[in-house]
Amino acid sequence: MVTRVNGFSGIDVDTMVKNLMTAKRIPLDKLYQQKQTLEWTRDSYREINSKLVDFRNNKLVDKYGKGAALNTQKAVVSGNTDALKAEAGATANGIDMKVSITQVATKKTVETRGSSNPVASTKTLADIKIINTVPDPAILTDADKKALNEEEYKFTINGVSFVDSNGKSLFNGTTSIATVVSTINGNSKANVTAKYDEITGKLIISAKDTGKINTTTGSGKAEIVATDDNSLLDLFNQKYNAADPSMTTKYVTTDGQDSYAYVNGKQYTQASNTFTVNGVQLTLQKKTVDQADPTVAPTTGDTPVSITTTSDTETAMQTIKGFVEDYNTLLGLLNTKVDEAKYRDFAPLTDEQKTAMKDTDIANWTEKAKSGLLKNDDILRSALNQMRSVISGEVVKLGNLGITMGAYNSGGKIVLDETVLKKALTDNPQNAIDLFQGTGSDSTNGVFDKLADKITVTLDSLVKRVGTSKFSTDLTVSFKEESVMSKKLKEYNSRISTMLTNLENAETRYYKQFTAMETAMNKMQSQSSSLFSTAS
Repeated sequence: MVTRVNGFSGIDVDTMVKNLMTAKRIPLDKLYQQKQTLEWTRDSYREINSKLVDFRNNKLVDKYGKGAALNTQKAVVSGNTDALKAEAGATANGIDMKVSITQVATKKTVETRGSSNPVASTKTLADIKIINTVPDPAILTDADKKALNEEEYKFTINGVSFVDSNGKSLFNGTTSIATVVSTINGNSKANVTAKYDEITGKLIISAKDTGKINTTTGSGKAEIVATDDNSLLDLFNQKYNAADPSMTTKYVTTDGQDSYAYVNGKQYTQASNTFTVNGVQLTLQKKTVDQADPTVAPTTGDTPVSITTTSDTETAMQTIKGFVEDYNTLLGLLNTKVDEAKYRDFAPLTDEQKTAMKDTDIANWTEKAKSGLLKNDDILRSALNQMRSVISGEVVKLGNLGITMGAYNSGGKIVLDETVLKKALTDNPQNAIDLFQGTGSDSTNGVFDKLADKITVTLDSLVKRVGTSKFSTDLTVSFKEESVMSKKLKEYNSRISTMLTNLENAETRYYKQFTAMETAMNKMQSQSSSLFSTAS
């Protein structure tokens, strides 16, 4: 450690060293400013990235790209409205329909016999066994409890065995009932849904799909096949008694059934409760008539549902209006960023500079320092050009819907004439659907998907340069370290670290030199005083 000596020579060493170090810190300050500018630029990119992801995912794909978004038809249900839901699609032909329902589709279900002493779902599998099979739990030894906790319960359903990589069951005595249910429901391959009834102690397992099993082709998605070796199910069968004539099986199995409906007299049957007729999606909810044979059209006692289709352009109008507004908002943001004024004389302030300024002055200065960070940016310029190219490529068809290009100085924004649009949607709504959502099975040729594809290209470029996420709008998500800007920041950090070490060494060296000088001058002063004293 260097001993700092001040005062003997009349020199203020600390001030001298500080002045010398101030000059040496100038390159470090510039490095900090360059790093700060890069971080601000990266944050600006992330804000743009968030807006692009939001426009692509939440607007173009999830909102405007859905078939119902441009629907101009509305189904009106009357009569037994509890039995049926109806939603008119874009292809609805306006045919009036009367629907009778003799059977709704159901799922196959397997239900255990339950327990005389049911427990809460927070209890463990060992708890079920103890409560139902141990007369006095207080007599259980630690070894008994350990054995109960370690006991495994096998479970296989639809060919899926619930075991770990070592073949060990996922369920043992310490597993809670709630965990059993969530584990079963979390396995998509099993294709079942489990529920536990705390009142009866029953474990109920249902197929995820409705419909009757095709006995010719074998088990299908609506099937439930449980193996004989299923100690987990046996645990929920505490009430089962083989000697009881009313319990000929361990489980109560209810087969799934197909739905039967009659539309204007024609029979429709399928495994699900949803199907489309005359462009209207029908969802069966309950029977309109209760009869022994659902395969026979009802003749008496039926309360059919009536469906009429009317024209309603409001949904499509709001969709296209929303798209125009969102497109213009995004375009305006990109234009603002690439045209924003850049103040080259306003670099990020150093900590020392801030100490000499008022808060308002710091804020104003920083605002100018952040301005224009993305001015004439190549990625944003390309995004603007690509978005404009999609619109200009369909300018004639868009014009037929009342959408035209804005003024020359609008930056490519579009203008909507609602009167023209409403007439176009009333006369031929399919034109709007084909233009925006694509024709036939090829939806990629629609304006929405074309724009989404262009934005994806921009997002890919941002990922490489900035390290942003092409799927998240979160402004706090971490940047990818392999991006160009992340690597550049690492380089800045490395250079700053090296420079700080060099500055610390330089400061130490200066103090050593001044200390040596002070010591020498002090010695000379002592010698001079001695000589002067001798001469006297």
